[in-house]
Amino acid sequence: MKRKLSPEEFTRLAIEKLRLENYKGIHTVYSGFNEAFKTYFDGENPIGMTDRLAAEGKIGLRPVKGGVMIYPPGEGAELSRGDQALKKMGLLDEVQGQPSVKRPG
Repeated sequence: MKRKLSPEEFTRLAIEKLRLENYKGIHTVYSGFNEAFKTYFDGENPIGMTDRLAAEGKIGLRPVKGGVMIYPPGEGAELSRGDQALKKMGLLDEVQGQPSVKRPG
């Protein structure tokens, strides 16, 4: 019998195997990750675990419509789409790692 994966190993494997072409990460709801996690870990909630892994820098996590996207560390989008648009328009600076909107004048 195979040994049971740790939550971190399970998450890394899920990101690798469940992501679609041209995507760096997976949507935790639409990919089936949350449901698979609950089944594999006897009903344990994946939200706390993914939040912990993100806080430890072991995965990237970004809130999106309907859930969150999880990524391998350093591969996820650091800015929201809105912030990315503002940055391309030259209206966004990063101040101490946090987005800051440039105001005229």
